[in-house]
Amino acid sequence: MKALYKSGAHPGFELVDRPEPETGTRDVKIKVAATGLCGTDLHIQAWDAWAAETINAPLIAGHEFYGEVVEVGADVHDVKIGDKVSGEGHVVCGMCRNCRAGRRHMCINTVSVGVQRDGAFAEYVVIPESNVWVHHDPSITPELGAIFDPLGNAVHTALSYGLVGEDVLITGAGPIGLMAVAVARHAGARKIALTDVSEPRLAMAESMGADLAVNVATTRLRDAQRELGMREGFDVGLEMSGHRTALPEMIDNMNHGGRIAMLGLPSESIDINWGKVVTHMLTLKGIYGREMFETWYAMSAMLSSNQVLRAAVASVVTDRLPATEWEQAFEIARSGRGGKVVLDWTVFS
Repeated sequence: MKALYKSGAHPGFELVDRPEPETGTRDVKIKVAATGLCGTDLHIQAWDAWAAETINAPLIAGHEFYGEVVEVGADVHDVKIGDKVSGEGHVVCGMCRNCRAGRRHMCINTVSVGVQRDGAFAEYVVIPESNVWVHHDPSITPELGAIFDPLGNAVHTALSYGLVGEDVLITGAGPIGLMAVAVARHAGARKIALTDVSEPRLAMAESMGADLAVNVATTRLRDAQRELGMREGFDVGLEMSGHRTALPEMIDNMNHGGRIAMLGLPSESIDINWGKVVTHMLTLKGIYGREMFETWYAMSAMLSSNQVLRAAVASVVTDRLPATEWEQAFEIARSGRGGKVVLDWTVFS
């Protein structure tokens, strides 16, 4: 099969022939139709400090995908050949305290598809049946199915707190932040402000349902609050950027009792005003991945029941390229100019 292969501990990928993965007794083999490019994949391609510490090359990367089941193991009972599927990228142990308590997204022994085991930048990928998500709604296109993983991040973060009637601040207009805008609007938020420095992405935020897209290079959040007619601070903050200035400014603009969910991974230490966190009684919560599988049920139900939301989420995919043009796809994703980049693997069929 064709695959984007990281042959060793160095920058770059190679599009090469690799053996098809073997299907274990409890596994499912999926013929990949489309894959999304994630920030994690950019780190692996660049072979930065995080990748060097985390990745055991050789490896096939890629964890956001949509495809069709072509083979099932002898002990697979629910997933069928021909099913159209996406996959949960966190393979858990099933035996640690959190797994046995039904909190699988908190497994201490998680192995990530495309990070610690071969992933979906290939014609075929194999994952456990327990990680397969079957799409029963025919309106889920390959491009939309390929971004269920990052959509799950947006849904998990946005729905961490009740949003009905609340004023919401989202920092970071990457694909996940943009999808969080649409989710917050669907969930009943009153006012939604999103911050970034990319004008193309800020324009996308308004089309996703944001009341105000704020370029923080030129405008402060205090001014944005006045423009929105807000008398008090934001009720809910969703920190999606990981930028060192985003969280401190968010804290400065939260209402007393405000709640913050943090998905963005900081690349450096962040100094925040802990006195304000205490005296304003703020709640900060870290978010990683998706709740398994409550988030998957929630996002499937929302997309199936709301055409406006489904169209908004689908619009996050701005670039679709054949897998043979993977280098250009990575350049587009790294530029930060647009939304989600998706690779088409059917070109090898």
